Amino acid sequence: MSGSAAQVVDDVARSRFEVLVDGEVAGFAEYRRTPTSVSFTHTVIEPAYEGRGLGSVLARRALDATRESGAQVLPYCPFIRAWIARHPEYLDLVPAGRRAQFHLPAAGDRPAPDPREPAR
Repeated sequence: MSGSAAQVVDDVARSRFEVLVDGEVAGFAEYRRTPTSVSFTHTVIEPAYEGRGLGSVLARRALDATRESGAQVLPYCPFIRAWIARHPEYLDLVPAGRRAQFHLPAAGDRPAPDPREPAR
């Protein structure tokens, strides 16, 4: 199954974006919203739906919705943070002054090394 058959909805009451497949919740990205930012805190894809690209669909559509709202992104969730690092067209959503905190590059730079990762 491709991610194109998935639907992403913002469940405001539960503070999370959900990716739905055939009406069933296949995964979600939890957040905390303020008037100026959305802090992504945790992302889950249910085991039965893993390996189908749904995490990427969820990240892209959640970040697109955040962009449309005019809010900035604080990617505390490691999955969302790594997804942004692999898709630099979304880097502008993270405030420039906060990117180092999330080990994200300044525009056009390579990602900053994560001090928790062993050197390669």
